[in-house]
Amino acid sequence: MAGKSNNLWTPANVVTMIRVLLLPLWLLLAETFASVTGSFSFGAMVVALLYVVISLTDKLDGYLARSRNEVTAFGQFLDPIADKLAVIVALCFLLEVGEVSAWVILVVVSREFLVSGLRMVVAAKGVVVPASNLGKWKTAVTMVAICGKLALRVVPIVAGAAPFVGITFDVLLWVAVILTAWSGIDYFVKCWPYLS
Repeated sequence: MAGKSNNLWTPANVVTMIRVLLLPLWLLLAETFASVTGSFSFGAMVVALLYVVISLTDKLDGYLARSRNEVTAFGQFLDPIADKLAVIVALCFLLEVGEVSAWVILVVVSREFLVSGLRMVVAAKGVVVPASNLGKWKTAVTMVAICGKLALRVVPIVAGAAPFVGITFDVLLWVAVILTAWSGIDYFVKCWPYLS
């Protein structure tokens, strides 16, 4: 099991902080290139690629922390917040451009508020609820779906010519919504003894 590091600015934490700092830049670019027309959009490609980079840093910081035995309290605090910000910011942009339903954001944001509140309550009782594999799958599927929907904006004509491609990412996003709700229920089931 990885030990705790006293060094705040470990490579893993630096990567996590870069992910957080990239989000405003990503949103600025996404807003700038929100309108896509024609068969190819260079701006939408930059937006999609930058989001892929942001998504991949989630795996990189975890790998660095474990492989270097540098798990920190700061990293454990910041990493899930960075994940949530990356998902919520992207979903808000996709809602703005009409690519996702407001129901997706309602489920995702509600789950995050409820689970965060739940963790605070049980933490006050001295209990730490670790991230479950279900939660990790939820984050991974959500980010893949978002990356796919952003990629479709690069060549809009593809979505029109091959609607099944767009439907695939729509279905994947709804799978992510189901996993989001399921993982939230799973947290409440595990923590119910500390609430009742």
